Order: sequence, then C-alpha cells, then structure tokens
Amino acid sequence: QVQLVESGGGLVQPGGSLRLSCAASGSIFRLYVMGWYRQAPGKQRELVATITSGGSTNYADSVKGRFTISRDNTKNTVYLQMNSLKPEDTAVYYCNERIRGSDYWGQGTQVTVSS
Repeated sequence: QVQLVESGGGLVQPGGSLRLSCAASGSIFRLYVMGWYRQAPGKQRELVATITSGGSTNYADSVKGRFTISRDNTKNTVYLQMNSLKPEDTAVYYCNERIRGSDYWGQGTQVTVSS
C-alpha cells in the first residue's frame, strides 16, 4: 500500500524559507514521477512542481526561481525547498506520486506566510 507522509510546514514571514519533505513507502519509489501540489482556501488544487525518475523538473510559473524540487532515491523522499516566500504561497501542500496513471496523495502540510 502506497503511503506518503509530508512534513516541514509551518508559519514563516514573507521572504523566509521552508523545506518540505515527503517520505514514501509501498512503491518502487525511484521509478515514478513525484510532485508537490497546493490548495489555498476557496481555490482548486494546483501543481507546484514535479520531478521525474531521471531528475527532470517542472515548475509552475508562480514559483519558478524561488522553489526547488529534489529527490533522494536512497531515502524514498522528495523535497521542496521554498525560498522568498510570499503571502500568496499560503496553502496546504500535498505530495503526489503517480504510478501507472493512478495518483496517490499525502495528508498535506500547512504552509502559512504572514507577518
């Protein structure tokens, strides 16, 4: 059974940084695309960043140059380094693993950017 557990969220001031982690289990982690998505209150869930098994990355325009997605296949973990955070980055951030067309999600971690 695939399980994804996020950690690292919290309250940070504008301009600050956070690093999110997502520990995966129950799959051959190194084979699959991993992603981070977010959902702000009253809005739909949106893509933040993805990383393929080969390490190719893709980012939403709103986070390019500020966020970095990475993965450690030895630890079955994907990371999201978030720098220069803005109030509009406030959302619940979800880890995603796509296995043969099926999406698996973590429980989410809250990120709040506020002074």
